Amino acid sequence: MNKKLAIIGGGNLGTAMAEGLIKSGFISPAHLIITKRNIETLKHLEQQGALVSNNNIEAVQYADWVLLAIKPFQLKEVLMQIQPYLIPGKHVMVSVVTGAWVKDIREVTGNEIAVFRAMPNTAIAIQESMTCIYASGANEEQVTYVTSLFNQLGKTVFIEEKLMDAATVLGACGTAFAMRYIRANIQGGIEIGFSAATASLIAAQTVKGAAELLLQKNTHPEQEIDKVTTPKGCTIAGLNEMEHQGFSSSLIRGVVTSYKKIVNDM
Repeated sequence: MNKKLAIIGGGNLGTAMAEGLIKSGFISPAHLIITKRNIETLKHLEQQGALVSNNNIEAVQYADWVLLAIKPFQLKEVLMQIQPYLIPGKHVMVSVVTGAWVKDIREVTGNEIAVFRAMPNTAIAIQESMTCIYASGANEEQVTYVTSLFNQLGKTVFIEEKLMDAATVLGACGTAFAMRYIRANIQGGIEIGFSAATASLIAAQTVKGAAELLLQKNTHPEQEIDKVTTPKGCTIAGLNEMEHQGFSSSLIRGVVTSYKKIVNDM
């Protein structure tokens, strides 16, 4: 890819994305510029050949694609700063700013440039994110580029913007839900005899393997469950006890409660 990319905001998320894109070979370090007030924390990227700057305008003037990885309260200030330097036909904007709708961006930038809204999760740090994307005013080439970009950092799916809050719950809060399951599994493993370290390894790898089965085989969870639930076996006994205690219903209620919290706080 010969496109030049500016990542505005070199915090944890922006830095993780830069590292992943360079590591994957998706972008030449010389075609990437990342900004932050204190550029000292970006020296490791500079040593790899990336450009670092504390000047957002400089970054926009350099780049074709502008990726906003800033805090929500910084959004309007940064957009006002860079708006005069955004060139229709050249620049495309991608926002990973939590809670920032496309209309919020267009109120400052206008309607002449394509805008993508993307919602990755924390696994982007290891290039295993689930990123949900919404495109506004984008052409096929731009959609292909942004899809390829985020596919270097995990998996992608395009959704309607109205589903972004739901995506936050399922894909971002979902990381915490999965971690809580793993933690409980570890605690159970310790109770039945494993050390904490061994229980942690078994629990984490088992969840990873289960997820990969669904992703690679494109099967339904129940199909994979059926393969390990033999008649009168220990798996079905454990599953049934969990269901008696409200395992599935409590998880569903947790997802819905998180969603209502986002919607009601808007």
